[in-house]
Amino acid sequence: MGIVLGPNQYGKAENRVVRIYRETPRHEIHDLNVSSALRGDFDDAHIAGDQKQVLPTDTQKNTVFAFAKSEEVDQIEDFALTLARHFVDDIEPVTGSRIEIEEYAWDRIEIDGDRHDHSFVRRGRDVRTTVVTVDGTGADQQAWVVSGLRDLVVLKSTGSEFAGFLRDEFTTLAETHDRVMSTSLTVRWRYSVVAADWRTSYDEIRATLLERFATVHSLALQQTLYEMGKTVLERQHDVAEIRLSAPNIHHFVVDLERFGLDNPGEVFHAADRPYGLIQVAVLRDDGPDPGRAWEG
Repeated sequence: MGIVLGPNQYGKAENRVVRIYRETPRHEIHDLNVSSALRGDFDDAHIAGDQKQVLPTDTQKNTVFAFAKSEEVDQIEDFALTLARHFVDDIEPVTGSRIEIEEYAWDRIEIDGDRHDHSFVRRGRDVRTTVVTVDGTGADQQAWVVSGLRDLVVLKSTGSEFAGFLRDEFTTLAETHDRVMSTSLTVRWRYSVVAADWRTSYDEIRATLLERFATVHSLALQQTLYEMGKTVLERQHDVAEIRLSAPNIHHFVVDLERFGLDNPGEVFHAADRPYGLIQVAVLRDDGPDPGRAWEG
């Protein structure tokens, strides 16, 4: 029986980068969390502890900050592509690079109807994300872009059912044709291109997700997620695949009869765990091969 080194990568995780453009009195802010991971000829580092092929993770951190100054930080997909291509094209032992970025949105503070030039308030809870993977060099180089969002918390107070499910001797759940449905969405979509109007695409996809969550009469969370994903693909022709992950944030009707109170679906206990976790991928049957887009 032989033992060999398997797939591996290493990098610097969660570099918190805040880039402020101050060239004019009206400042612009980009608040990012950047993680890098490199693949390549690092066998000796693992097997013999030989570091001659290893670019320190501290160097990767410094590169992120230097590029935040020297390169354009606007669309996180473009910034991730620039970083990933640098590591693959300019660092000889590196044959593959994966850059993951989260972006935290800030809105300008409004005073008497005017948006302030340099004061901001953190927006909402959901976070925009992207993961860019670049593999190979020269004419053989390939790149994949997977963008998305996380922590998009949504709730509908009716228009959701759950009935007709499989039962066995351990089933105690009662059927319902009118329930609260709530979740915290994590959604990621794989583009079939590596150049696009990323922000417009993101804004449109987010709006589509919210629209379909609100308007689909849900017989199951699975059905709602599929309808959300299907509609995104119908409207966004540059998206080859979308993956949705949704914990079911259960809302249980509180029994108030012992207090002499009627509770016709008005007061609930929101339970954060345990929770049902529904995950689904929706894709084009003729879409491009995902390659290494989802690795890592």
